[in-house]
Amino acid sequence: MRILFVCTGNTCRSPMAAGIARAVAAERGLTDVAIDSAGAGANPFPPGTPMPVIGASDGALLVALEHGIDLGAHRAQPLTRELVDAADLVLAMGDRHLGRVLELGGAGKAFLLTDFASHGERTRGVADPFGGDLAAYRETFEELDGEVRRALARLVPSGAP
Repeated sequence: MRILFVCTGNTCRSPMAAGIARAVAAERGLTDVAIDSAGAGANPFPPGTPMPVIGASDGALLVALEHGIDLGAHRAQPLTRELVDAADLVLAMGDRHLGRVLELGGAGKAFLLTDFASHGERTRGVADPFGGDLAAYRETFEELDGEVRRALARLVPSGAP
Protein backbone atom coordinates (compact mmCIF):
# COMPACT_ATOMS: atom_id res chain seq x y z
CA MET A 1 0.00 0.00 0.00
CA ARG A 2 1.20 3.51 -0.88
CA ILE A 3 0.08 6.39 1.35
CA LEU A 4 0.60 10.03 0.42
CA PHE A 5 0.23 12.87 2.95
CA VAL A 6 -0.48 16.35 1.56
CA CYS A 7 -0.22 19.84 3.06
CA THR A 8 0.63 23.25 1.60
CA GLY A 9 4.41 23.53 1.28
CA ASN A 10 5.50 20.02 2.27
CA THR A 11 7.74 21.43 4.98
CA CYS A 12 5.74 20.96 8.22
CA ARG A 13 2.56 18.89 8.53
CA SER A 14 2.89 16.34 5.75
CA PRO A 15 6.56 15.50 6.45
CA MET A 16 5.78 15.11 10.16
CA ALA A 17 2.74 12.93 9.34
CA ALA A 18 4.83 10.80 6.97
CA GLY A 19 7.58 10.44 9.59
CA ILE A 20 5.05 9.41 12.21
CA ALA A 21 3.45 6.94 9.79
CA ARG A 22 6.82 5.36 9.01
CA ALA A 23 7.56 5.03 12.73
CA VAL A 24 4.14 3.49 13.44
CA ALA A 25 4.50 1.11 10.49
CA ALA A 26 7.91 0.02 11.82
CA GLU A 27 6.49 -0.43 15.35
CA ARG A 28 3.78 -2.67 13.94
CA GLY A 29 6.05 -4.60 11.59
CA LEU A 30 4.27 -3.37 8.47
CA THR A 31 6.73 -3.86 5.64
CA ASP A 32 4.36 -3.50 2.70
CA VAL A 33 3.54 0.18 3.31
CA ALA A 34 5.26 2.95 1.32
CA ILE A 35 4.79 6.45 2.68
CA ASP A 36 5.43 9.77 0.97
CA SER A 37 4.41 13.42 1.28
CA ALA A 38 3.89 16.39 -1.02
CA GLY A 39 2.73 19.98 -1.00
CA ALA A 40 -0.25 21.35 -2.90
CA GLY A 41 1.53 24.71 -3.04
CA ALA A 42 5.12 23.52 -2.88
CA ASN A 43 6.21 24.98 -6.22
CA PRO A 44 5.08 28.59 -6.60
CA PHE A 45 7.42 29.05 -9.56
CA PRO A 46 6.36 29.19 -13.21
CA PRO A 47 5.80 25.79 -14.89
CA GLY A 48 9.05 24.22 -15.98
CA THR A 49 11.10 26.15 -13.41
CA PRO A 50 13.02 23.74 -11.19
CA MET A 51 12.05 23.87 -7.55
CA PRO A 52 14.86 24.83 -5.18
CA VAL A 53 15.88 22.20 -2.64
CA ILE A 54 13.82 22.85 0.49
CA GLY A 55 13.80 20.58 3.52
CA ALA A 56 11.49 20.34 6.50
CA SER A 57 11.06 23.53 8.51
CA ASP A 58 13.25 24.01 11.57
CA GLY A 59 10.28 23.56 13.89
CA ALA A 60 9.23 20.32 12.23
CA LEU A 61 12.82 19.02 12.32
CA LEU A 62 13.28 19.81 16.01
CA VAL A 63 9.93 18.52 17.23
CA ALA A 64 10.17 15.33 15.17
CA LEU A 65 13.65 14.71 16.63
CA GLU A 66 12.19 15.11 20.12
CA HIS A 67 10.12 12.03 19.24
CA GLY A 68 12.95 10.07 17.64
CA ILE A 69 11.96 10.86 14.05
CA ASP A 70 14.67 12.26 11.78
CA LEU A 71 13.33 14.47 8.97
CA GLY A 72 16.82 15.61 7.96
CA ALA A 73 16.71 13.85 4.60
CA HIS A 74 13.25 15.20 3.71
CA ARG A 75 13.01 17.29 0.54
CA ALA A 76 9.80 19.17 -0.25
CA GLN A 77 8.10 18.14 -3.45
CA PRO A 78 5.08 19.53 -5.26
CA LEU A 79 1.90 17.52 -5.50
CA THR A 80 1.60 16.00 -8.98
CA ARG A 81 -0.85 13.80 -10.84
CA GLU A 82 1.85 11.10 -10.88
CA LEU A 83 2.10 11.08 -7.08
CA VAL A 84 -1.69 10.95 -6.76
CA ASP A 85 -1.94 8.15 -9.34
CA ALA A 86 0.75 6.10 -7.58
CA ALA A 87 -0.93 6.38 -4.17
CA ASP A 88 -3.54 3.96 -2.88
CA LEU A 89 -4.58 6.45 -0.20
CA VAL A 90 -4.09 10.21 -0.05
CA LEU A 91 -4.54 11.95 3.30
CA ALA A 92 -4.80 15.73 3.18
CA MET A 93 -4.33 18.19 6.02
CA GLY A 94 -7.06 20.62 4.91
CA ASP A 95 -9.95 21.16 2.53
CA ARG A 96 -7.86 23.14 0.00
CA HIS A 97 -5.31 20.33 -0.17
CA LEU A 98 -8.06 17.76 -0.59
CA GLY A 99 -9.59 19.83 -3.38
CA ARG A 100 -6.28 19.94 -5.23
CA VAL A 101 -5.83 16.17 -4.86
CA LEU A 102 -9.31 15.66 -6.30
CA GLU A 103 -8.46 17.96 -9.24
CA LEU A 104 -5.49 15.69 -9.93
CA GLY A 105 -7.60 12.52 -10.09
CA GLY A 106 -7.71 11.41 -6.47
CA ALA A 107 -11.46 10.79 -6.23
CA GLY A 108 -12.28 7.67 -4.24
CA LYS A 109 -8.93 7.49 -2.50
CA ALA A 110 -8.44 10.96 -1.03
CA PHE A 111 -9.68 12.15 2.37
CA LEU A 112 -8.95 14.67 5.05
CA LEU A 113 -6.62 12.90 7.46
CA THR A 114 -8.89 13.74 10.39
CA ASP A 115 -12.02 12.48 8.59
CA PHE A 116 -10.35 9.23 7.57
CA ALA A 117 -8.96 8.66 11.07
CA SER A 118 -12.46 9.14 12.53
CA HIS A 119 -14.07 6.68 10.07
CA GLY A 120 -15.60 9.34 7.85
CA GLU A 121 -17.07 11.48 10.59
CA ARG A 122 -16.78 15.08 9.36
CA THR A 123 -14.12 16.86 11.37
CA ARG A 124 -11.68 19.68 10.59
CA GLY A 125 -8.25 19.97 9.09
CA VAL A 126 -4.95 20.02 10.95
CA ALA A 127 -3.80 23.58 11.72
CA ASP A 128 -0.59 24.77 10.06
CA PRO A 129 2.20 25.55 12.56
CA PHE A 130 4.34 27.31 9.92
CA GLY A 131 5.77 30.51 11.35
CA GLY A 132 4.72 29.57 14.87
CA ASP A 133 6.85 28.84 17.89
CA LEU A 134 7.95 25.37 19.02
CA ALA A 135 4.82 25.05 21.14
CA ALA A 136 2.71 25.29 17.97
CA TYR A 137 4.82 22.62 16.29
CA ARG A 138 4.58 20.38 19.35
CA GLU A 139 0.80 20.76 19.41
CA THR A 140 0.57 19.93 15.70
CA PHE A 141 2.90 16.94 16.12
CA GLU A 142 0.76 15.56 18.96
CA GLU A 143 -2.40 15.99 16.90
CA LEU A 144 -0.79 14.33 13.89
CA ASP A 145 0.49 11.47 16.02
CA GLY A 146 -3.01 10.63 17.20
CA GLU A 147 -4.62 11.06 13.78
CA VAL A 148 -1.99 9.03 11.92
CA ARG A 149 -2.17 6.21 14.48
CA ARG A 150 -5.96 6.08 14.13
CA ALA A 151 -5.71 6.16 10.34
CA LEU A 152 -3.20 3.29 10.24
CA ALA A 153 -5.27 1.32 12.76
CA ARG A 154 -8.22 1.70 10.40
CA LEU A 155 -6.14 0.23 7.58
CA VAL A 156 -4.54 -2.56 9.59
CA PRO A 157 -6.19 -3.17 12.98
CA SER A 158 -3.89 -3.92 15.91
CA GLY A 159 -3.02 -7.56 16.10
CA ALA A 160 -3.69 -8.12 12.39
CA PRO A 161 -0.85 -9.64 10.36
